Amino acid sequence: MSNAQAPAPTSRREQILREAARLFAERGFHGVGVDEIGAAVGISGPGLYRHFAGKDAMLAELLVGISERLLAGGRMRVAEGGESPEAVLRALIDGHIDFALDDRPLITLHDRELDRLREADRKRVRQLQRQYVELWVEVVREVYPVYAEVEARSAVHAVFGLLNSTPHLSARAGLPPRAATESLLKRLALGAFAAAADRDRLPVE
Repeated sequence: MSNAQAPAPTSRREQILREAARLFAERGFHGVGVDEIGAAVGISGPGLYRHFAGKDAMLAELLVGISERLLAGGRMRVAEGGESPEAVLRALIDGHIDFALDDRPLITLHDRELDRLREADRKRVRQLQRQYVELWVEVVREVYPVYAEVEARSAVHAVFGLLNSTPHLSARAGLPPRAATESLLKRLALGAFAAAADRDRLPVE
């Protein structure tokens, strides 16, 4: 008899958030009605109000929630450590690649709809993001002591831009298979940090 545990069932609330993220990313926040979100999960539009106060509440939970999960995941990887700072950096990159591939609608939502959040929610997202960035900065500077703090921070933001580019590939171009995409993104991220730290080999203006 197998000891493997079955995946936890997805709650109705999680189903609603997943479909709301997909629809908001495809059509824009104002292009989607409550009835459409309800239809996507098999309940009436008004039935959504048993779970959320409205679309604004869904958007806030999506964007605050993913920022919280990224930070929690990053902290977990740092706490677990590894054989070296390099191993911790690779773990952080792996975690962010999972996000970039599995939560592409949320990247699109952040880019397009962050300003629609209430000020308190928007500030919360920014606060969580700053903490996540600083987590990376500390690890990057352990791996590459040559980085000044401001340079490490700029490099981290640049690598995030690279990894978060996955939603912007055209439907025609698509993505290669999952394993190949993971490998490519990891090589690009590690290469970017190493190249920026190797000043002697960078072209001089």
